[in-house]
This record gives sequence, C-alpha cells and structure tokens, in this order.
Amino acid sequence: MTIKRILYLGLISVVTLVACKENTQSKPQKKQEPVNGSPIKNKVSLIILGTVQDAGSPHIGCTKTCCENLFLEPSEERRVVSLGVVDSDHKKKYLFEATPDISKQLKALKNYDTSIKEEMPDGIFLTHAHIGHYTGLMYLGKEAMSSKAVPVFTMPKMKSFLEENGPWSQLVNNNNIALKELSEPGELRLTPHLSVSPIIVPHRDEYSETVGFTIFGPHKKVLFIPDIDKWHKWDNSIIASISKVDLAFIDATFYDGEELDNRDITQIPHPFVIESMALFKDLSPKEKSKIYFIHLNHTNPLLDKNSSAYKKVLENGFNVAHIKDVFPL
Repeated sequence: MTIKRILYLGLISVVTLVACKENTQSKPQKKQEPVNGSPIKNKVSLIILGTVQDAGSPHIGCTKTCCENLFLEPSEERRVVSLGVVDSDHKKKYLFEATPDISKQLKALKNYDTSIKEEMPDGIFLTHAHIGHYTGLMYLGKEAMSSKAVPVFTMPKMKSFLEENGPWSQLVNNNNIALKELSEPGELRLTPHLSVSPIIVPHRDEYSETVGFTIFGPHKKVLFIPDIDKWHKWDNSIIASISKVDLAFIDATFYDGEELDNRDITQIPHPFVIESMALFKDLSPKEKSKIYFIHLNHTNPLLDKNSSAYKKVLENGFNVAHIKDVFPL
C-alpha cells in the first residue's frame, strides 16, 4: 500500500469519527416516561399521577373558559394530585393520596412496572381529610374493589376520623383497608431502598391533622407538600426544607389572588405561586430547579403551557409538575 493511500484512509477515518461524535452529541436527552408494557428499570421511581386540586378539572359547575371545553373533551392530563412510588427491585409500589381519580391512577401505577402483578398498592399514604386526598378509598369497598386489608398510612386524628365515621368505618370493619398509624417525627422503612417520614403542616384541620411527606430513595430525597395555609404559618422554614432534599413538590393551588371572583379567597388560604416565587427569588439556580409546583386549582393558569404565567415560572428557574413525569430516586 502506498504512503498516499495510507494517508487517504487515515483522513477518511478521522472525518468519520468526528461526524459520529457530532451526531451523538446533537441528540436531545429524552425524558423518562412510563410506557405500557415497557417499564423503565430504576431501582426506585417516583411517578406523577395527578397535579390538580381536589375537585379536579373540569370543576363542578364551572362556566369559565378554563373548563368549558374540558366538559366536551376531558383531558387525560387533568387528574387530582397524587404520586406513585415503585421499588422495582423489591416488587413494591405505593400510592400517595387516595383521590377521586384513584381507579385510573392505580392502573397507571401498575402499567409503570408490569412485572408487579398486584392491582392494589402495598400501601396508601394520606395527607389529610379534604376530599381530593382520601375519598378515593370508597372504591376499595364492597360496592367496588372489595379489597383485602390494603395498608393505609395515616396520622392519629386521620385514623380516628376513618374509624369513627361512615362510610369509611365500613372499610375498616370489613377489612377492606388496614389502618397504620404514623407519627411525627418518625421514619417508616418500607423496603431496603425506600422509606417515608410525615411532616405536620398548618392547613384548615377540620377533621384531621395535615401532613406532607419526605420520601427517601436510595439516592434522592423528595419533599411532598400538596397543601399548606401559608409558608410563614409553618414552624419550619420551607427554604431550609428544600435545601435538605433533591426534589420538592409543593402547594401551588392558586397562581395569585385574582383567580376567584366568586369566593372569599382568605377562607381557603394557600401560598400563591407569585408569593412562593418571591420568597425563593434569591435561591441559587440549583435550588430553584428542585421546585415543582403541584396541586393546581382548575382556574390556575399553570395548567396551560401556553400561558404567560407558565412561561414566567420556567423563566424564573422553577418547574411545573406534569402527569406521567418520572423521577428516579
């Protein structure tokens, strides 16, 4: 082989190598999402099963533009706030909140890892006794699933509320659910890779106390506070709490105080998103990127990805939670 031929072949190899490298680098990173029949294999995964406030979207009786088309064409993106956590190594799955959309949410949780054959989760964690967070338990009763001793983890007042009031007491008496009392502070080990700890927060506690949860995976920690009155009413610092975790899914019921023109918004206190962004404005980009706004009222413009409010949240370095999002823990 001549020297000229060798040099020519060497040049072709270099060009090919560079082209392949550029091709690889230009490919965008695909976001992980569960696909029916093709589960994603992380040791522990958190799946967003719902992001909407208790009454859902479309909202009962709503005649505003935010809901009018949804009554004609319901969106699969609009389900009441719920998380699923799956430990694929140990074949365990857990549901956070028992919502009115529990039937579809349990199916989505099962479809995430089809190697786990059981329809019912290995445990359900409840934050409090407002309608979007526990009433899905009714579908475990004899009129529906007639489940067998599904573990339901609650704080003491929530446990007493379910035991002493129908129809929930029927679920207890018929052994459809098995109530498990949580304490705060206290960390509950679920699997070698997964544990959960409740955190009491202030929030219109008519029938029960209200908690958020810290979820501990093998590599990451998650803060989940879907409901709280206002950040300044809490004994803990939300900024300090965010600094201790890798992801924070927090109350974003209302974007601002202008959304409800037919009710006294002071009677349903939540941190407005604009208040939270102001509180978090001096956080580093890394800390801001941990924050995902969740539990969105049907009037909340963050439900519309094309809204100026949605774009402003992203521009400020924060995130909005979306159904089917998956986070390896």
